[in-house]
Amino acid sequence: MDDRSNDGEAFFFFYQTVFKCIGLRIPFSGFERELLTEINVAPTQLHPNSWAFVKAFGILFGYFGQPPSVDIFLHFFEVIKQGKSLWVSFIGIAGRILLSLFQQSYKGWRGKFFRVCCTDHDRTAMDGFSLYWVKESGLTKPKSLDEIPSTDREVCLVLASMGVLDTAELIAREYDFAALTQYLSKGTTPHSPSSISDSASVYSCQFVNCLSALGPHSVSDYASCFDLVCV
Repeated sequence: MDDRSNDGEAFFFFYQTVFKCIGLRIPFSGFERELLTEINVAPTQLHPNSWAFVKAFGILFGYFGQPPSVDIFLHFFEVIKQGKSLWVSFIGIAGRILLSLFQQSYKGWRGKFFRVCCTDHDRTAMDGFSLYWVKESGLTKPKSLDEIPSTDREVCLVLASMGVLDTAELIAREYDFAALTQYLSKGTTPHSPSSISDSASVYSCQFVNCLSALGPHSVSDYASCFDLVCV
């Protein structure tokens, strides 16, 4: 693929299900762009279940009013590629599973996608990550606590104490703060290795204390940055 097939304009393809079922929005957040750059894959190369992990992780941090961290994400997830497939996936790390799988068997997603290209509103919205499929993706091992900043280590410990969170539940409750609070206050899912009863407000205080050094949460301008063409 190259940009000549779009009258010289750069573009990438993106599966409809990532918008429709997972609720991802464009332009990508700084976290999403940095993550794509770190693992060196095009947006379409990342399996929808993995996009659901990214989305739920962002919702969790957004709930506490803080920007998500790539280092923290890659502490809880490893990048893998199945056999000779060019699709790349995130998998949770044994002993520190943070999010459950969005769908156990994700079907019917490969044949429906959009072609995404920038408008004149923001020509830089697609800078910093690969638009087209990459043969040599940046398959990385999960980051240990020793490999990440000290502030991020504290956040990792807080997240680990929350047990396994349901990815689908987080995504479904994204725009309902009360429902999200109610879910998080219940603690872990039935599949969690431990059970906790701390309220969400306790976690919120811990997050604010641990993440204050990361700076204010940035808000992206979503207006008219992209054209979506169903293909």
